[in-house]
Amino acid sequence: MSWLQVLRVAVRALLRNKMRSFLTTLGVIIGVSAVIAMVAIGEGAKARVEESFASMGSNLLVVLSGTTTASGAHGGFGSMPTLTWDDLKAMRSEASAVRYASPQLRSTQQVISDDQNWATSINGVSPEYFPMRSWSAAMGSLITQSDIEAGSKVVVLGQTVVDKLYGSNADPTGHSVRIMKIPFQIIGVLARKGQSATGQDYDDAVFVPYTTFRAKIQGGLQKFIAGSIMVGAASGDATVRAQSQITNLLRDRHHIALGADDDFSIRNLAEMANAQQEGVKTLTTLLASIAAVSLIVGGIGIMNIMLVSVTERTREIGIRMAVGARPRDVLSQFLVEALALSSAGGIIGILLGLLAANRLAANFGWPILIRYDIIAIAVGFSGLVGVVFGLYPAQKASRLDPIDALRYE
Repeated sequence: MSWLQVLRVAVRALLRNKMRSFLTTLGVIIGVSAVIAMVAIGEGAKARVEESFASMGSNLLVVLSGTTTASGAHGGFGSMPTLTWDDLKAMRSEASAVRYASPQLRSTQQVISDDQNWATSINGVSPEYFPMRSWSAAMGSLITQSDIEAGSKVVVLGQTVVDKLYGSNADPTGHSVRIMKIPFQIIGVLARKGQSATGQDYDDAVFVPYTTFRAKIQGGLQKFIAGSIMVGAASGDATVRAQSQITNLLRDRHHIALGADDDFSIRNLAEMANAQQEGVKTLTTLLASIAAVSLIVGGIGIMNIMLVSVTERTREIGIRMAVGARPRDVLSQFLVEALALSSAGGIIGILLGLLAANRLAANFGWPILIRYDIIAIAVGFSGLVGVVFGLYPAQKASRLDPIDALRYE
């Protein structure tokens, strides 16, 4: 018999008991659909984490000053000013893995336009801050080095602040706003950046030259930086090297003895992103593994039904062998039946898995990312389940003695 004839006979045999055939494939359908849905949602969550950390900027380190201690109570990093402006200069000039370094001085103040006002975060930064954060101007221009040197009273607004003060799609460049009763000229509006993984609105902020911030908004601590330092490494691979160089540089400049604790802290945002991704990856793998168990259960169901089918069709097998069918013809027939059941379950499972992933994403606001390699693997695995679990019943059928089979009642 040709393979086409074998397939036709197998399909005809399966359609004799449509409900039984469907229930047999149900385990495979559930397994394949669960694997595809879980992986799609997991990959989407991983992409959301990557997007969230990419919005922070690329290859970022945050250097915080030391902690205060009073009566055994620690104030936390940033509570004791230990970083100096000379430290910032040294990072730029002596750490080869550092591409950008900017102070970030922060205060919350009321920003007032002609007829509106809005409380937001005022940030004193240098021009390096914006390329480090991969943040461009949607309108106007950004802070320049000449603004830093002159202590210019200029401001760059985030999109949320623009919406609150001037309305959506407004262009406020050239206008003035007041911060602590001091007029600042708006020179630019930043491109919309969205929210962080914790829900922080990046666009609800304004930026001024750090020299202006120190002179007009919040008095500085003379040689100490009353905030943090953001550092951008030369590349993703250089982030760890930049962290090590900054650590050694600051320990040397602050005369910290060997074995003594640092009076500063460095946070590697890339490590935080990797940790988040590993957590999502582990959860996705766990869910996919649990879903894969359904495929095994479905395979056992196929084996069970095929054994029942062999028993029910013993006389049919005997007649086929009596008119010239070879054992391998019988073997191939039952093997193709098992493969057809599992493959049909795999195809239906793909459709249900994609539908389930889209419904879950729509209901819960999760992103999904379809991986076609996982779909191919799931279909291939379902076919393999059919072959593996259908092999024993097929061999049992092919080894029947024709005379005994014809006598079977």
